[in-house]
Amino acid sequence: MYARLRARFGHQRWWPGETAVEVLVGTVLTQNTNWGNVEKAIANLKGAGALELGKLYGLGPAGIAPFIRPAGYFNVKARRLHNLVAFVVERYGGELSAMRERPTADLRAELLAINGIGPETADCILLYVLEKPVFVIDAYTRRILSRHGHLGADASYDDYQTYFHRHLPAEVGLFNDFHAQFVVLAKTHCRAREMRCGECPLGDLPCTPKPAEQ
Repeated sequence: MYARLRARFGHQRWWPGETAVEVLVGTVLTQNTNWGNVEKAIANLKGAGALELGKLYGLGPAGIAPFIRPAGYFNVKARRLHNLVAFVVERYGGELSAMRERPTADLRAELLAINGIGPETADCILLYVLEKPVFVIDAYTRRILSRHGHLGADASYDDYQTYFHRHLPAEVGLFNDFHAQFVVLAKTHCRAREMRCGECPLGDLPCTPKPAEQ
């Protein structure tokens, strides 16, 4: 599947962000919104010179909220973002390099203990910010794999992640781009209510969407 997607779409060069801090911020802001809105919020933070861990920490949730308004749910996301920033600053001295030295399982548990950070966000941070070999599971990945019969649509997040970890080598670059390829495929061909199988690079593989998705 990956070879076909890579051949069609090319390397996706994810995550879109100029610095590790920008990617870190983006993992929270992208919750329940599209990337275009996230880019506007990040641009606001950049314009104010606030896209640094120390400055975000000092702003507090109330100070962050006005800048990230374009991302939606800005008061909630401001609290979540500040919780994450506070964790990095208070536990690791604001040094992402110090976080990278921690064992992956321990670090994942720490991230999941932060209010507002769920499995998908935690794994995005691990993979895209800290370069840990952890496969990110999102709605797009679940849709494509369940339609192609790899796992059921009702399988858990952990079931999906374990499936990838069991069948692929633990390579950061592979996990990074494979996840990005699923996002592209889901947006262009394997949509929730419109399937373009004839043009899909996986179109000749067995596919059994639920009737409601046809």
